[in-house]
Amino acid sequence: MKTKRSILALGAFFVAVALAVSACGGSSTGDSVAVVAGNPISTQAFKHWMFVAAKGQAAQSPGQPVIVPSDPPQFKSCVAQVRQKIPSLAKTSDKQLASDCKQLFTSLSSQVMDFLIKAYWYQADAHRFHFAVTNAQIQKALAAAKKSQFPTAAQFQTFLQSSGLTNEDVLFRLRVSQLYNKLLAKHPTTVSNAQISSYYQSHLTQFGKPESRDIRIVLTKTQAQARAAKSALQGGSSWTAVVKKFSTDASTRKTGGLLKAVTKGQQDAALNSAAFAAPRGKLGGPVKGQFGFYVYEVTKITKATQQTLAQATPLIKQTLQMQVTTSAQTAVDTQAKKDWGKQTTCKAAYAMADCNGFKAPPAAAAAPTGTGSAAPAPTGTTP
Repeated sequence: MKTKRSILALGAFFVAVALAVSACGGSSTGDSVAVVAGNPISTQAFKHWMFVAAKGQAAQSPGQPVIVPSDPPQFKSCVAQVRQKIPSLAKTSDKQLASDCKQLFTSLSSQVMDFLIKAYWYQADAHRFHFAVTNAQIQKALAAAKKSQFPTAAQFQTFLQSSGLTNEDVLFRLRVSQLYNKLLAKHPTTVSNAQISSYYQSHLTQFGKPESRDIRIVLTKTQAQARAAKSALQGGSSWTAVVKKFSTDASTRKTGGLLKAVTKGQQDAALNSAAFAAPRGKLGGPVKGQFGFYVYEVTKITKATQQTLAQATPLIKQTLQMQVTTSAQTAVDTQAKKDWGKQTTCKAAYAMADCNGFKAPPAAAAAPTGTGSAAPAPTGTTP
């Protein structure tokens, strides 16, 4: 199967970091895939977002049917879907189809569970820090996104249908995205001129090219052979002929002894010292090196170049911005996991990196607190 597009990328025009509803209301722990601080993530919500993920995966291959492998461990429903939607697999065994369904389930499930669990974590941490966004702010963000990406209502509806999302899903993602951005803002997310200057000074070689030289050489075993080669060149013989007759350097025998764009330190130390001290067009040698005796001539000198700080600033700023943004994102995730990770459990079939699997979710406990009142559980639509 082709690589699946992450559910986090769906509707990316709306949010920088995709978030999702976990639809806890009215769900018992027995009918849930996970519990976060006493709040169950319903099987219904999981199936909804598996459908969204499956639609995204199918969209990568035009004509591929949407298969939602959400019934572990036997995957009977998935197998039935495959047989119904892909006639070419009609003769494939149930065992093989179940194995394929399991592989797809594992891939999509880890994305969906990460998606749902972190939605709760971010909301809960935002609540602890008294961060909030109003409905008016969310509607304003939605209007701006629609204007930018979907000029007509019909285009927006087409997007919802093709992605499997609902309008309520989008509104929720916008709300939690804004809360997430407030959490990010607790950490450094800007780059100063001083940081740019410091980076430039410590990475000068990244913003310039050293001097380079084209050098013709003849390498011989003895000094006498080197002198004979030099004499032949001075007498008018071509480099091609002299190299073919005298040189032991296999790498340049077919190029008339030419080494192109040599920078300091690339060649034998003795040759390097002599060639980078020589003027262009003057025959030199013999010089004794590590591998024998060299006769040489510099044929071209390309001067070193160096970007100014002003010229290098855009790239440096982009590089540092990525670093500080990644650092802030890591800090937010680390803090969220520290605050809620131990209170997050999953059924074994739905386990992933941030949620260890257990035979069944624990009974609902008190919702997390941070301000003296219960943190709000994620809400939204679960078609």
